[in-house]
Amino acid sequence: MGTIPAEELGIVAVHEHIGYGMPGSELDEKWWKTPEERYAETVPKLRQFHEYGGGTIVDATGICNGRDVDYYKSLSKKTGVHIVACTGFVGGDTALPHFARASVAYLASVFVHEITVGIGDTGSRAGVIKVGVSRGGRMTELDKRIYRAAARASVATGVPILTHLAIDPAPAIRIFNEEGLPLDRVLFGHADDGLNAENTPSEWIMSQGGRIGFDTFGYETELPDPPFWARPRKERLDHFLDLIAKGHLNRLLASADANCSPLGWPGVKGHTVNYIFEDLMPDLRNAGVDEADIKTLFVDNPAEFLSISA
Repeated sequence: MGTIPAEELGIVAVHEHIGYGMPGSELDEKWWKTPEERYAETVPKLRQFHEYGGGTIVDATGICNGRDVDYYKSLSKKTGVHIVACTGFVGGDTALPHFARASVAYLASVFVHEITVGIGDTGSRAGVIKVGVSRGGRMTELDKRIYRAAARASVATGVPILTHLAIDPAPAIRIFNEEGLPLDRVLFGHADDGLNAENTPSEWIMSQGGRIGFDTFGYETELPDPPFWARPRKERLDHFLDLIAKGHLNRLLASADANCSPLGWPGVKGHTVNYIFEDLMPDLRNAGVDEADIKTLFVDNPAEFLSISA
């Protein structure tokens, strides 16, 4: 809907998806939902988010994965929730051949255009750049090209970078350093999921200047049909609390990585962005985290991260 002053972002869910699907998911006759079905499923979740006090959702859905900015604009008008759209890719393995074959310079130009001019003909601009590690747990050569292009676009525009996974971070940090990108402009995401947490050197990343996203809260092994990246609720919370206790509060951001309406796959029942208000914040309070620190996690840190740097 336009540029948002940082002080008006409010409580931020920094890594979510209005809708997400792999390329070609619209051809899946079993799980694909009509626009009307998706709208009916999404509006109540965003309205509840707003009623709980939520101000902003960062939609981390990249190019080729169901990003629909006109849809976001309609939802924002309907619910009062700010939605920050992204440019970039969830990972190299989600980039269609046109982009997978492209040079760093071309990819950077696409990202810069979507940030400074707009996404397609929507008139809306991206506020964050998405990059990610492809399947397999190691950055591919395509991933590295995308990360380098994202770094150049971030330096040129002042818009931050949000990553899918924080495993194999050394090549990413090397690329960001080579491109002159301050690492506090990068949020290394999914550091908390059950599949990758043990292989994510969160404290080392923060020692290099990066930010860490505990953004899969709610994907718990206690769910009736947990996904493969689920993690025991207490284990994730204890991990998060341990990092806070070690003095990393200002480097941490939290979210639920929920899909308001998954595209081309069934999704996870019982998990929404509102886990942040219904479960996570009460868990933090019960563990002794005070209101000032909760504000730091969900208001101050996201506002600082999302601010467009000069």
